[in-house]
Amino acid sequence: MIHLMPTPAAPPSLASFDGSRRELRRELRRRRRALTPEQHRLANQRLCRQLRRLPEVQRARRVALYLPNDGEIAPTPLIDWFRQRGARIYLPVLRPLSDNRLWFVHYHAHTPMVRNRFGIAEPATRHGAHRARRLAPWALDLILLPLVGFDDAGQRMGMGGGFYDRTLAFTRRPGPRPCLIGLAHDCQRVDSLPTASWDVPLDAIVSDIRLVRP
Repeated sequence: MIHLMPTPAAPPSLASFDGSRRELRRELRRRRRALTPEQHRLANQRLCRQLRRLPEVQRARRVALYLPNDGEIAPTPLIDWFRQRGARIYLPVLRPLSDNRLWFVHYHAHTPMVRNRFGIAEPATRHGAHRARRLAPWALDLILLPLVGFDDAGQRMGMGGGFYDRTLAFTRRPGPRPCLIGLAHDCQRVDSLPTASWDVPLDAIVSDIRLVRP
C-alpha cells in the first residue's frame, strides 16, 4: 500500500544503469547530496510529520534511529518528541571484532561520541561496551534505518556493507522482533529493485512524500 503526498518526479530505472547496483547506489547518493539545505530541512519536517502519525511509531518506547550522514534524510527532529513520550533512544554502533554487525547503544545528552571508520558519529566503543548501556536488537520496539534506494514494492537498497542485514537476520525467525521502517528522500525512489536472499524485509518505508507498506 502506497500513500502519497505531492506528485513526485518519475524515478530512475535500474535498467538505465546497466544493472549495476554500485552505479545506481552512487547516483542515488549523488541525488540526495545535491539537495539544498532548505530542501533538506523541509524534507526532514515532512518525514517526521509522517512518522508521528504511524501507530507503531506512537507506541514505541525503545527506539533505535541514526544520525544522518552523506545527505541522508534525518529522523533526529523526532528525538525530543520520543523522549517526551517516555521513550529511550538508541544509536547503532559498529560492533568491534565482529563480522559487520551492530550494537544499539543508549543515547542521551552526555553520551561520549566519536567518528567511526565511515566518518559517522556514534557512541564511543568503550562507552557502548558496557552491557547496561546496550539493548539487544530483538528487545527494541522500533528501528528507523537509512536507505540508499527503494521502490514502490517495498524493496530497498542499503549502503552495501550488510550491517543491518546481518544484525537483523533473526527477524526472519519466530520470536520477538522490532518494527523496521526504512527512511529516504523521495528522490531515492527507483521503479524497481531486485531482491537478494540476505535482504531483511521492512515493515514500511517512509520518505518525505510517501509511505510504502510492502
